[in-house]
Amino acid sequence: MNTEKPNYFDLVYQVVKEIPSGRVCSYGTIANYLGLKSGARMVGYAMNAAHTLPDVPAHRVVNRQGLLTGKNHFETPTKMQELLEAEGVKVVKDKVQDFENLFWDPEKELGF
Repeated sequence: MNTEKPNYFDLVYQVVKEIPSGRVCSYGTIANYLGLKSGARMVGYAMNAAHTLPDVPAHRVVNRQGLLTGKNHFETPTKMQELLEAEGVKVVKDKVQDFENLFWDPEKELGF
C-alpha cells in the first residue's frame, strides 16, 4: 500500500487529466478546487512542467480570461493553439472564443 501523499503537481495533473477534449479550465479554478485560493501561479508552474507528459493536456489550461498565457512553454509558440483547434476550440489573437461555454469547472463536474 502506498502511503505517500501525492505532491501538488500530481494533484494538479489529476484534475487536468479530467478536462474533456474541446473544453478549457483556468489556473485559478484548478487552484481553488484543490483548496489553494491563491495558488494559480503554482498551477502555472505545474503546467509549465507538464508539457513533456503525454497524458497531461496542459493546452486546456488558460488564464481566467481565456488567454493562452502558457503558450511559450510549448515546443513552439503556436503549439498550444494548434492543439486546442484540433479539438474544435476556436482561438483568435491568443484568446479562446466562446470561453464561457467551453469553460470546464472541476467543482461542478467532479464534485468536491
